[in-house]
Amino acid sequence: MFKPISLYIGLRYTRARRSNHFISFIALVSMIGLTLGVAVLITVLSVMNGFDRELKNRVLGMIPQATVSSTQILTNWPELAKKIQQHEHVKGVAPFTQLQGMLTAQGQVAGIMISGIEPEYEKNVSIIQNHMVEGSIDQLKKGEFGIVLGKQMTDSLGLGLNDNITLVLPEATPSPAGVVPRFKRFKIVGIFSIGAEVDSMMGYIALNDASTLLRLPDGAQGIRLKLDDIFRAPEVADDIVKDLPSNFYASNWTFTHGNLFSAIQMEKAMVSLLLFLIVLVAAFNIVSSLVMVVTDKKSDIAILRTLGASPSTITRIFMVQGTIIGVIGTVSGAILGIIFASSISGFIGWLNSAFGLNLFDAYFINYLPSYLRWQDVVIIVCLSLLLSFLATIYPAFRAAKTQPAEALRYE
Repeated sequence: MFKPISLYIGLRYTRARRSNHFISFIALVSMIGLTLGVAVLITVLSVMNGFDRELKNRVLGMIPQATVSSTQILTNWPELAKKIQQHEHVKGVAPFTQLQGMLTAQGQVAGIMISGIEPEYEKNVSIIQNHMVEGSIDQLKKGEFGIVLGKQMTDSLGLGLNDNITLVLPEATPSPAGVVPRFKRFKIVGIFSIGAEVDSMMGYIALNDASTLLRLPDGAQGIRLKLDDIFRAPEVADDIVKDLPSNFYASNWTFTHGNLFSAIQMEKAMVSLLLFLIVLVAAFNIVSSLVMVVTDKKSDIAILRTLGASPSTITRIFMVQGTIIGVIGTVSGAILGIIFASSISGFIGWLNSAFGLNLFDAYFINYLPSYLRWQDVVIIVCLSLLLSFLATIYPAFRAAKTQPAEALRYE
């Protein structure tokens, strides 16, 4: 069977035992470093991609991607919603009225952001209906004063489905006993669980009930939009508002969560750069090990040259040897990285619950997400292989310049 001489000898050198064990140790360290670098890079990128995805799918699935609001109550909001729906980038619309207050039950108090909604419209712009654990948003009906809360909120207040809760508004109402806060009793008709901070800070009531609480005419404060591309939210919202009267104004998710998203993107870029240095250091180790191999094999190189091997053949021999180290380290790292990325969410979740560490209290979600993107794996593997190949060039050319007579002078 035909075997290219450079590939054959390069493979033999890779497998052969060396009298100088330090060279073998350096080669092993290079391979292990490359493996760990690739594995850690894939794992960390998957975690950062997970945070990015959860922000888009969960948090931005609950809060408005963009809104068109008015300084006056929109009593004719269905007509406005129909007009906005015709925009090419708008996938769904829903009316809303927002108010802030405090929930109180069993002697406990918690702040809350309440949205008045129309359930049928809300399903077009929100993911809440997919995350109901008890009850339904369809139970929010005019005049019944039902409320839908997050599971974190109900658990913290010790409440469940069909329990009563009091909403206290930051407005004073004159009475014979003096000025007292306005409050209204609600019945919990639904509980949702998103697994993010919105579980403890958002609630929903019927749109007309919100108007009643605020003592406003039946209507909405604005229209919430769902877009085909969340990154076009500022552009689309401004485009819609420019065709409306001057009392309308636009807002979008970048005002509330834009800094968080930018921070994740910046952190992802910087962490990737820092971890890529591990791969770069491993590639330099390949250079070191090959330089020592060339020095150790000078007599062998000289003999091959006297037998007719060309400088290009010698170059390819040592490039094969270094590339083998790079391929083994890269492939091993990719396999470990895929395994780690696929299992790290469950492992960290178990660690967090088993030891009560509360690792995610500072984040906008209550678990460690991981999302393996195969294009990231391909890019990392290709860059690692490229660095490994480039690391072989200098030692290989140095080997090709070995002079047979000089190398064999003292043999």
